[in-house]
Amino acid sequence: MSLFKNQTNKMKKQILFAMLMLMGMAVQAQDVQLHYDFGRNIYPNEEAGRQKVTMTLEQFKADKWGSWFYFVDLDFSRKFTEGAYAEISREFNLSKKVPIAAHVEYNGGLNRFGSFQQAALVGAAWNGHSADFSKTYSIQLMYKHYFKSDEYTSNYPSFQLTGVWGLNFAKGKGTFSGFIDFWRGEKANRHGKLVILTEPQLWYNATSHFSVGSEIEISNNFIYNTYNDKTFFINPTLGVKWNF
Repeated sequence: MSLFKNQTNKMKKQILFAMLMLMGMAVQAQDVQLHYDFGRNIYPNEEAGRQKVTMTLEQFKADKWGSWFYFVDLDFSRKFTEGAYAEISREFNLSKKVPIAAHVEYNGGLNRFGSFQQAALVGAAWNGHSADFSKTYSIQLMYKHYFKSDEYTSNYPSFQLTGVWGLNFAKGKGTFSGFIDFWRGEKANRHGKLVILTEPQLWYNATSHFSVGSEIEISNNFIYNTYNDKTFFINPTLGVKWNF
C-alpha cells in the first residue's frame, strides 16, 4: 500500500510539473481552448470516469523547410488533473512544384494512473490551400509504431491515415476545422482493430482573438469501455478559444 501511495504521489507531481510547463508555453501558442465535455452526461455508465474539462494548447508554424505543429490536451476532473497528452510533428517539404512533405510525429503523455501508450509515426503528407488561405487541407499516410508503456500494452507496428481541414467563412466570422484519423489498434487478445477518431470544430469568431463554439468527438473502437460492448461514441463539448 505504501509503495502504491508513493507511486501515486510521484505521478501527481509529474502531471503537475507537466501542467505548469505547458501553461508556460501558452504565451507562445497560436491558440488556447477550454472545453466543457458532455460525454459523461450522455453515457453515465460507459464513460463514468470521463473528464469534464479539457484545456488544449496548439501551435502551427511554417518555415522555409516545412512546418512544425503541436497540441497538448490537459484533462481535468472535479478532483484530479487526469492527464496531459501531446502530439508534435515536423514536416519537411520535398518539392517546390508539388505540395508533398515528409512527416515525422510523436504521440504520448502522462495520466493519473501511469502513461499513455507512446507512438512514433513517419510518412508523407499532401498539403493544400486556397489562394487566400481561407481553405486548407492535409492528407497524411504514415507508418505508426506503438511502444510498450506498461504491462497492459505491447510493442507493435501499425499505420495511420489522417485528414486535416480548415475553412473560414462569413467574412472570417465562422471557422469549421478538425481532423479525422484511421489507424490500426490492438484488442486485449492482440488481434487488430480499426480505430476511427474525428473531432470537427465549429467556431464563431467574436473578435480576432476570442471565439466561442463546439467540438464533437466521434469515435469507434477508441473509448476504453468495460461496462458493455458499445464501441461507437459521440461526445460534444462547449468551448471558448483565445487566438494569439
